[in-house]
This record gives sequence, structure tokens and C-alpha cells, in this order.
Amino acid sequence: MAKPSDATNYIYRMGTAPNTRAAVSQKNKVYGYMVNATQPGFQQIGVVSEFGHDESRAVEPIRGVGFGDQVAELVPGVTEPMTLTLNKTLLYAVNLFQAVGYRGGVEGLVRSLKHHRWPFDIKQELVFSEIISGGGNIKGDLDAATGAGTATVQTGPEAPIGTARALFTFFEGCWLNSYSASYTSDAAIVAENGGVTVTDIIDGLSQYGEWMDTGLAPAGSGAAGKGYSLRFAGGAGTPTTL
Repeated sequence: MAKPSDATNYIYRMGTAPNTRAAVSQKNKVYGYMVNATQPGFQQIGVVSEFGHDESRAVEPIRGVGFGDQVAELVPGVTEPMTLTLNKTLLYAVNLFQAVGYRGGVEGLVRSLKHHRWPFDIKQELVFSEIISGGGNIKGDLDAATGAGTATVQTGPEAPIGTARALFTFFEGCWLNSYSASYTSDAAIVAENGGVTVTDIIDGLSQYGEWMDTGLAPAGSGAAGKGYSLRFAGGAGTPTTL
């Protein structure tokens, strides 16, 4: 059966994309654990029509009686599990279940969400254009703080840059929460639509924890307008009487 790693399969023939500073969808690659792939590990999922992610958390206000109509502080609540949209065109030999690693379609008996017994991972790779990769706009060849790493190496005398870089995002412990495929009389193409719930999101390189640098942290007793909230200007660590 044809797999994404088969260079001779015209379905997975690579094209080119414009070099812009704006991110373009042609450079967004989505990978899964393709069942029975010719190579182990992540394989790029072909004919993806839509890939998106959505995340939310409640932010609750704290107020005090006797202090007027005033918010004392906003407290972020727990973050809801991230959800992904993964839609692709149905192929005879590769359906969505197979693309993420389940033995469905021509590979096995998996036909329903209730047949899924183990979670899967998805990798997103946003490949940077040559304007960004070759212009000194990325800190380091493999930056643990940003997840920017080496994507592909270009060789030969006509290679415009030595290395193309990409932003990696790994979606761990994923489960399909919805799946649909529609066969209609007025359209030839059959679309598969998948909803995915994600356990965790990482860059694959960094150590995550309480003290990681996420930006906007107050610096000592600095003045206002120095790159963090005005609320913390003049001494964020100074004890106050409550």
C-alpha cells in the first residue's frame, strides 16, 4: 500500500511555497504515526484540508465589598484540554484512522471510535521561509526556549541557505473525540472530519515547570513600561498589608 514516504507516489509529491514573512498554510506540515509505514516514527499526513487548534480557560474576577465597582484581580482558572481539528480527503488506501496509527481501513478492523484503545501523538512543523531562516531572525540552530530546530538540510551549489528551520509543536496523548465522513451526490470528493482532544502540548526540547521563562516577568523594582504589567511597577516582590 502506498505510504507518505513513497517518493514515487504522485499523491505525496512535494511542491514549493512562496517566501514571505507571513506564515502560509503550504508550509504547515502535520505528522502522525502512520500504520504500517515504510519507515518508523512520524510520517507526514497527506491531503490534509484543515488543521487547527483551539484552547480556552476561564478568567474569574475578584472584587471587594466597599471598594466600589472595581476589579481587584483577575485569576486564571484551569485550562481546558486543547482540541484539534484534523480534516483530510479520504483515500481508498489511507483513511484518517490509519493516518494517526490505528489499524483501520484496508489495514485492519478499526471502524469506530470505540475501537480505539491507545492514544496517539501528532507533530506540527511550521517551516520558515528563506527570508526568516537565512536572515538571522532565529536564535540558535536548535533553540530549546522556542522549539525552533533544524527541519531539512539543503545541499548543492544552488542551495539558497544551508538549513531550513521550523517551529515544532508536539501534541501528546491524543484521542479522537469525533469522526465523520460525508458521501454526497453533488460532490465527488469524500471529506473526513476529525476532532481531537489533547493531553499535553510541548515543543519537544524544553524542560517545563514552575520557573520556566514565559516572558513578562517583573524585574526587581523597575519603573513602569519596562516590558511587564504596570501593576508590578515599583517593586513586585515588596510585601503589602492585606
